[in-house]
Amino acid sequence: MNLALVHGRARSGVRAPAVRVEVHLAGGLPAMSIVGLPEAAVREAKDRVRAAIQCAQFEFPARRITVNLAPADLPKDGGRFDLPIALGILAASGQVPLDALDGLEFLGELGLTGELRAVDGVLPAALAAADAGRILVVPPGNGAEAALCSRGEVRVARTLLEACALLQGRKALPRAEAAAVEASVGPDLADVRGQPHARRALEVAAAGGHHLLLVGPPGCGKTLLASRLPGILPEATEPEALEAAAVASVSGRGLDPARWRQRPYRAPHHTASAVALVGGGAEPRPGEVSLAHNGVLFLDEFPEWSRQALEVLREPLESGVVTIARAARSSEFPANFQLIAAMNPCPCGWAGDESGRCRCSPDAVRRYRAKVSGPLLDRIDLHVEVPRLPPSALRADAPAGESSATVRTRVVTARQRALARAGRPNAMLDPSRLAATCRLALADQDLLERAVEALRLSARSMQRIVRVARTIADLAGSEGIETPHLSEAIGYRRMDRALD
Repeated sequence: MNLALVHGRARSGVRAPAVRVEVHLAGGLPAMSIVGLPEAAVREAKDRVRAAIQCAQFEFPARRITVNLAPADLPKDGGRFDLPIALGILAASGQVPLDALDGLEFLGELGLTGELRAVDGVLPAALAAADAGRILVVPPGNGAEAALCSRGEVRVARTLLEACALLQGRKALPRAEAAAVEASVGPDLADVRGQPHARRALEVAAAGGHHLLLVGPPGCGKTLLASRLPGILPEATEPEALEAAAVASVSGRGLDPARWRQRPYRAPHHTASAVALVGGGAEPRPGEVSLAHNGVLFLDEFPEWSRQALEVLREPLESGVVTIARAARSSEFPANFQLIAAMNPCPCGWAGDESGRCRCSPDAVRRYRAKVSGPLLDRIDLHVEVPRLPPSALRADAPAGESSATVRTRVVTARQRALARAGRPNAMLDPSRLAATCRLALADQDLLERAVEALRLSARSMQRIVRVARTIADLAGSEGIETPHLSEAIGYRRMDRALD
């Protein structure tokens, strides 16, 4: 038989589409060609494969070899197809059993000595192979990551010889073993002194999955508060953790299998570009909003970001998805993140402070705040002022606030109420569910409408106020939204009043 078929996986966004590696041996002058839209790294596989086969003491066929990577219109990149190509050549030339390839998938880059090296994007491939009912064979460097897919079977091969021994029935490859999961021990909310209003807003944001903007002078604790949010969020479910881990797997920055259950926390510098935020590149890679999927994205110095970078956040904040379009193809990455932003009230940072040190003109303050557009502010549920603390509140013997564990207990209880009622956090309620689960009394509806008229809010802001009020009611254990809950939610639209 001069034809062999080996199963592999490509990388397209966070998906791992199936690729059929077809190898055909024909007469003629010895040559090897790879077709099927291969990129440079894939075309160079023929040299790595030839050396690896010869070092493994197999015969490299002196024939015309054609390798087809199907489907032909799907771009193929990286060294992930080295192992399938080598096994296809050996099977087509009769050096390993052809029928042993059934039910198996292979990923791995070959060194010239035949050793297998790790590739990226293995977790999505393991999930897809499990759905297809096939066993996945990966290099040792990818074993712990692939083992995160508990519903599939993953084997580890160190060299080309070991993969061939599996096909020949001479050796059973070991199963991939998952790394020990590290306990999540993050910063504790008890470290934050004072700031009861900001702590309350942080709890509301965690309970409902709401976006939060912290406004205050330098050194008042905005960054400290933001870094404590992951510690009070509910533990990620296995599907949520796998989604976030899959994004990290294809990012090219690596995935730590020991920390895959921890919610991501991303805090890029304000000089980052729009592409760094949402993703892109010649080979589309996820950006910060996708790397923060099911976790927290913290943007400090909010007005100092470029206008273009901030405006690209508007669509992901609404849809939870980023689509990167290119001429030949488009890639889709999940981006269901929780935004925490921080900014100073004015260019010098001291507007409104009791010390009176601010000398910024009203026009300078307006220009500074206008760097954050109204449509973007409209999508942020909670606007909270964080004042400067008096020195006495920072003493070592000053009373500490509640710990993250205590606050997290209330957050988890409130989140469970929301999930039992609507199947999703309150921040993600669509208009139909919002109308069904967040009914207001007539007097409260009048209060809301008066507030919307007075603050000149949009319909989107009006709906976000109701969602926040529903979260506050959940924290209070109330079946319905009451006037105190709605009043508190309206009070969190601080920037709407300040810009006025």
